[in-house]
Amino acid sequence: MSLHIKIRATPGASKNVAGGAWTGPDGAARLIVRVTAPPESGRANKAIESVIASAFDLPKSAVAVISGAKTRLKTVSLDGSDDGALAARLKELLGGKG
Repeated sequence: MSLHIKIRATPGASKNVAGGAWTGPDGAARLIVRVTAPPESGRANKAIESVIASAFDLPKSAVAVISGAKTRLKTVSLDGSDDGALAARLKELLGGKG
């Protein structure tokens, strides 16, 4: 089972953190993910996967950026055994939105 989530990434931030909602041009809430890694050579994407894995209590291997590798707006796949629990955690991280 997997869940695809939409995020807005901020590379080069002061700390690694996932939380909060950003409303995109399509009106959908995206999870805000900030990472200290720079956006070069895929380093920020690897850091994003790690931060999201930690936020959802998943192994790093269960998280992958599947679209938007070179942009701030990305889609990330989460592989877990309980999509309901992942969706509930996403809602928590979005601050109740979504």
